[in-house]
Amino acid sequence: MSRYQPADLYSFDPGWGEPAGIRLDRPVLVIALDGWVDAGLGASAAIAHLLTESPTAVVATFDTEPLIDQRARRPIIRLVEGVTTEITWPTIRLLASKDRVGADILYLTGPEPDFGWASFMQAVVELTNQLGVRTVVGLGAFPSPSPHTRPVRLASTVPPQSAELAGRIGTVHGTLEVPAGVQAALEVALGSAGVPVIGLWARVPHYVSAMPYPEASAALIEGLCAVTGTVLDTTALRTAGEASRIQVDELIGSNSDHLEMVRRLEAAVDAEEGTPLGFASDLPSGDEIAAELEQFLRGESD
Repeated sequence: MSRYQPADLYSFDPGWGEPAGIRLDRPVLVIALDGWVDAGLGASAAIAHLLTESPTAVVATFDTEPLIDQRARRPIIRLVEGVTTEITWPTIRLLASKDRVGADILYLTGPEPDFGWASFMQAVVELTNQLGVRTVVGLGAFPSPSPHTRPVRLASTVPPQSAELAGRIGTVHGTLEVPAGVQAALEVALGSAGVPVIGLWARVPHYVSAMPYPEASAALIEGLCAVTGTVLDTTALRTAGEASRIQVDELIGSNSDHLEMVRRLEAAVDAEEGTPLGFASDLPSGDEIAAELEQFLRGESD
């Protein structure tokens, strides 16, 4: 059992809260912690985009000493002419911002904890209650046998208490037993605490899942807006996504086998998906095309 109580794991920023006259009005909390499934950098690029769209303020910082394996997530040092001038430790922070119409949004960012999940979950639940969070949304992305020529589809995961939220996005059909990230564990804990919570997952074409895929990030943000009513801009991500699609089109169009694979994926996606997460056994793995795409995007192909 952890010797840490939930409140011991975080501290509010000195400039935050009632003494400073700062109040939140029923904020949405967005969770995007690094370290679990994030195909095409869908979630991490989405959160990076959101954090640059409007100013942020630090609300609280977690003590990562009991949470992070420092050998697995080593701190970064800055060397200047052989002199170590700075060391940056992995940090989990809660940040406050606003959407385009002034509504409050919170972002929980940083590495997924290696240890102390139970205490961490209790701490997050405690924070959501203290700050009056109205809805929690987790972001993620997974490789899917879907073509880049179709819009990115989202799947959602919810605890039983938040089942009504899933109807706005779509659910994962069938029964699955899969390893869980801390985001899934937080869904269960928040649901049990009576906090509305939903996980949004972008389905990234499996043959581009190892490289940035801005379309997935845009889809996640637009799903966040659809679920919570927040107003956020995805124009830059959509522009980057179009440029990425043109690059992929260029490579695939020169190979008849690749074109056939994409056509088969299009047919499967256009039909009703009958298997969990949309996977079908007769579709190709995409390993060969993924390797060629990586070479092509690095400028190494003919």
